[in-house]
Amino acid sequence: MKRLITVLAVLLTPYCAQAETQSATMKLQSPVFQHQAEIPSQYTCEGSNMSPPLTWSQIPSGSKSLVLIVDDPDAPDPAAPKLTWVHWLLYNLPANSTGLPEAAKDLPAGTGQGLNDWKKTGYSGPCPPIGRHRYFHKLYALDIELPVSLGKPTKAKLEQAMQGHILAKTELIGTYQKKNRSIIDRLF
Repeated sequence: MKRLITVLAVLLTPYCAQAETQSATMKLQSPVFQHQAEIPSQYTCEGSNMSPPLTWSQIPSGSKSLVLIVDDPDAPDPAAPKLTWVHWLLYNLPANSTGLPEAAKDLPAGTGQGLNDWKKTGYSGPCPPIGRHRYFHKLYALDIELPVSLGKPTKAKLEQAMQGHILAKTELIGTYQKKNRSIIDRLF
């Protein structure tokens, strides 16, 4: 019996290690804001409107590509949200990549961009019309590379293409409320 247990332990060790690696929690962070904290104004419409630096780690083995979606579920008013506003869509980020620099323009080879809700590609930062909004930076690890034929997809089309292929997901939430409100904004 003792020998059978030893043999099973030796045979199952690689599978246990693989399962442990697969269950590791993928991480998404930014050196310029903490989870649930305020995004600095330089990354918003009141600043330079450039993308914040992002880093990620613990991507599951077997990942073939990454997808980044940045959106605001509090639009237009967090007291009565009506829609989720899309700020940035990136797909086919290399699975071995570790992040994006500040003001990311030169994306890794093969990375595709989707259309944000301003009907353009690229990052458009927080610019809430009223109140403090939450900005979800969601990173997905996929078991495939998405087809180039996606072109410049909307968020809905990108999420449809991802269905059944998500190995892991993580998110980083930042908040923002405009500092420089017009007189009209302050009256209402």
